[in-house]
Amino acid sequence: MLKVENLNTYYGDVQVLRDISFRVNEGGITVIVGSNGAGKTTTLRSIAGLIRPRSGTIKFLEQEICGLPSYEIVRRGISLIPEGRMLFTRLTVLENLRLGAIIPEAKKVREETLKWIYELFPVLKERKDQTAGTLSGGEQQLLAIARGLMSRPKLLMLDEPSLGLAPKLVFKMFNLLKEINEQGVTILLVEQNVWQALELADRGYVLETGRIVLEGSGKELLQNPLVKKAYLGI
Repeated sequence: MLKVENLNTYYGDVQVLRDISFRVNEGGITVIVGSNGAGKTTTLRSIAGLIRPRSGTIKFLEQEICGLPSYEIVRRGISLIPEGRMLFTRLTVLENLRLGAIIPEAKKVREETLKWIYELFPVLKERKDQTAGTLSGGEQQLLAIARGLMSRPKLLMLDEPSLGLAPKLVFKMFNLLKEINEQGVTILLVEQNVWQALELADRGYVLETGRIVLEGSGKELLQNPLVKKAYLGI
């Protein structure tokens, strides 16, 4: 579904991504793990059109999208749930959800999508008239994911969705991502919670200082001695 090849991305004169290449298979869950500053967020922002890479290619469903504006990438079927949620905190839950369906294609089926969202996230139906800023941290993260799903994406990209959540909520979050995937949404996940992420993944990549240093199935990477030592403390 998604094919990234030899991607180089800079912030000013500082190179962050160095010739990274990876693929996301349709219908699966692909995970990119790595420490802080490895380039995980920059990778997602490059795909989403929020940063223009210096060189390399990004193909989605066989079409080149590198360099397209972000709204056009959303229309092609990619949605990014950013780190930090980025909700409209003074708007209600329902208003945030409706804004997620701002593209014309999603607007046409907005009410149908809302029904699906409320089935996936019953708490958001209960809180639909509450302002987003008054939700708990876990509920805000659910709203951020739900808003991203309102555009009916083929590929859902998530940047550190478990960040700041209590351990019990982290477990629920990963179960929710599995359920979303089982309902037909391909997932590309960036995550520091290495064990949980690779347990979930069909395919995984380890990113260090802007380079892909390891790849394999989630189970293979969990058994890799370097991953065990560097990320799992084993």
